[in-house]
Amino acid sequence: MHSTSGAKSAHDPALDDFRIDQEPYYRSVGHEVALFEAAYGARMPVMLKGPTGCGKTRFVEHMAWRLKRPLVTVSCHEDMTASDLVGRYLLDADGTVWHDGPLTLAVRSGAICYLDEIVEARQDTTVVIHSLTDDRRILPLEKKNEVLKAHPDFQLVISYNPGYQSVLKDLKESTKQRFAAIAFTYPDAAIEAEIVASEAGVKKPVAETLVRIAQRSRNLKGHGLEEGASTRMLINAGQLVAGGIALDQACEVALVLPITDDADMRDALTAAIAACL
Repeated sequence: MHSTSGAKSAHDPALDDFRIDQEPYYRSVGHEVALFEAAYGARMPVMLKGPTGCGKTRFVEHMAWRLKRPLVTVSCHEDMTASDLVGRYLLDADGTVWHDGPLTLAVRSGAICYLDEIVEARQDTTVVIHSLTDDRRILPLEKKNEVLKAHPDFQLVISYNPGYQSVLKDLKESTKQRFAAIAFTYPDAAIEAEIVASEAGVKKPVAETLVRIAQRSRNLKGHGLEEGASTRMLINAGQLVAGGIALDQACEVALVLPITDDADMRDALTAAIAACL
């Protein structure tokens, strides 16, 4: 294989669609901003661990804006192949032409590449990131007989929900140990209410009520629910309220019905909502 450098000019038009021009709202709850900035300074791969809907993706968007780097996001799934990440040859009007995948695009151009919910991808797919997450910082493009050296500004970020781990869905230890990890959870009540009020455009008392409902649902985790109501779900409910829907109806639509199909559990959640109103 021949070796090529991923370094390009300061402004790469190929990444224009991946640039974040306006600051995404993010409420820091600890030292995660400083930790990520330090990791980026060392170009250290970062793993974000936490429950669904707790703000991992928004955090990455905020940090990409803060660091003035394009953000290439890949939503991982079980049918995703290594070629989906790296690229492939495709036929077009000029014949067979190589097309970079999202990972290769980020490696070449110095973007942050964010692999969201990486455990959803097959392990034989995620192994392609190994050579990018050690001191080599290279991406072999076997179909092109090329070894691509990562752009100096490239960084790899992954996320997953440890609550969904199983024998069949977990990261290999050889993958985990290549990353610095930042743990996320739902914020404390006051901060979560502040986030919901800001994102949903509702008054603080409504946001506080939604957070109380979420806390009750989270207490049911492992007792009939796989996950309690996430911050994202509270924002959805708040947006319905802001649109004129009654709070109990908004909670039914945005919290109860999406979270469970079990009739008894729905009744329990509805009763918890009634107690908070």
